[in-house]
Amino acid sequence: MGVLMMGEVLMALYSGGSREKTKEAAAYGGLPYALPFRALKTIAADQRGLLMKRESMYRVVLVTCGTLTEARKIARKVVGKRLAACVNVILSPVESHYIWKGKSEKAREYLLIIKTTSARLAKLEEEVKRLHSYDVPEFIALPVAAGSRDYLGWLHENVSSPRNSRRYS
Repeated sequence: MGVLMMGEVLMALYSGGSREKTKEAAAYGGLPYALPFRALKTIAADQRGLLMKRESMYRVVLVTCGTLTEARKIARKVVGKRLAACVNVILSPVESHYIWKGKSEKAREYLLIIKTTSARLAKLEEEVKRLHSYDVPEFIALPVAAGSRDYLGWLHENVSSPRNSRRYS
């Protein structure tokens, strides 16, 4: 087995079916096929227990708001009701281009990045719709493929009922 450096990509290659591992390949799991260096690092971190893969359990939700006041209100309410563990309010507006009622529109909006669990997603959407000024608010939920065990544990506990959670300092 050899380790080749090609630009910024390090690839571990097995040649001739050999099962011998070099020190470098062993550090990244000694995989029997070629992978980009970033993928090898991710697999090695997962094998060391640094990552938790739970695609169906955690979500990052994107919501845009017409005003910063509205964005902050939604952020406070959904965290207060434990529908989200954390909401990032992007303070600089984004410029959105879209079709509304057959007409091309452009607006300055404020983006919320909301971290929650799939179990809380439906109630989160209900609350966002209730609080939002738009007829059809953006609510896009993306699955979290992997994250640190500590962070995802904290996230999970902070969207659970208060009696089932520990306090993090």
